[in-house]
Amino acid sequence: MNIHEYQAKALLRSYGIPVSDGRPVTRAEDAKTAAGELDGPLWVVKAQIHAGGRGKGKFVEPEAGEKGGVRLARSVEEAAEFARQMLGRTLVTVQTGPAGKQVNRIYIENGSDIARELYLAMLIDRATSRISFVVSTEGGMSIEDVAHDSPEKIISFDVDPATGLSDFHGRRVAFALGLEGAQVKQCVSIVRAMYKLFIEKDVEMIEINPLVVMTDGNLKLLDAKVSFDGNAMYRHPDIAALRDETEEDPKELAASKFDLNYIALDGEIGCMVNGAGLAMATMDIIKLYGAEPANFLDVGGGATKEKVTEAFKIITSDPNVKGILVNIFGGIMRCDVIAEGVLAAVKEVGLKVPLVVRLEGTNVELGKDIIRNSGLNVIAGDNLSDAAQKIVKAVKG
Repeated sequence: MNIHEYQAKALLRSYGIPVSDGRPVTRAEDAKTAAGELDGPLWVVKAQIHAGGRGKGKFVEPEAGEKGGVRLARSVEEAAEFARQMLGRTLVTVQTGPAGKQVNRIYIENGSDIARELYLAMLIDRATSRISFVVSTEGGMSIEDVAHDSPEKIISFDVDPATGLSDFHGRRVAFALGLEGAQVKQCVSIVRAMYKLFIEKDVEMIEINPLVVMTDGNLKLLDAKVSFDGNAMYRHPDIAALRDETEEDPKELAASKFDLNYIALDGEIGCMVNGAGLAMATMDIIKLYGAEPANFLDVGGGATKEKVTEAFKIITSDPNVKGILVNIFGGIMRCDVIAEGVLAAVKEVGLKVPLVVRLEGTNVELGKDIIRNSGLNVIAGDNLSDAAQKIVKAVKG
């Protein structure tokens, strides 16, 4: 689960981590008051969307101006005008894709006198199953670009869970960033607080880009991106309350409410499969035969007729879908339940694109009979290869 920058900074501030003072704004008429509550003389006006690259992004609407999603204002009036220009507009960045994201929130914060920009992140290293620190002296720019152009400038190390975090880790971060004197002590304190937040709130990633050295020598977190383990949110109702559903794909949001594992993709063939491994294999074989999957969808091992119906409705709600492949291997899941769910969904939402169904396993003959006797135009697949070729041929003509 992701949260906005202003929410992340409020959380970091609650753990004693230094961030700039700021105010979130959702209505243009409130922007002048919000900016007036800050000291100035420089204000930073930031579009709040769940995507990086805001500063270099471009708005679709000309009314938003030519500047990106992060702007410097030198008066309260200018900050309010920037907020008015951005609110309700569509911002396109390297991470949003060409469709962009609508800006529904603005964050206005005090400007900072910056001497150096650094990079600091904490995340789960899947290779070691440990919390890992990633640091670089090349802050303020995309870490992907740094990794591509100057990989030697990125230093990473993890924390042994048996011994936990110690001040040594904070000093290691400080030395890697070229900090000295009182800055080392500040860095140790920041790292300790970030680690505490990471553990206590079931965080998946904290990315600070940039972590800045001010002209007075002090450290401050100038930007923050924080994401959480969605499976742990039942333990943190305060964090779950920060979820902004308007930032999420409507299809993925609907799937989550029915406990379906769904991820939208850019292809034209919708997939409904039981089991993550089989779903990946199904996507691979669709690509093998010359088409692209429109989604990853795992209905799980114990899906009900109702869940299958909802899964089918989610797939058909995607305007990019030109055909659907249902691939079920009945273990815990029964093929007759899948067949009944598919037919119920077809009768409810209609069938405007080709549908290929491949069933195998528990109650497979019963499932095939249900589909065969339905009177609907459903193409049967004898095996996975046969089913994939049939749906690709149906879509490609």
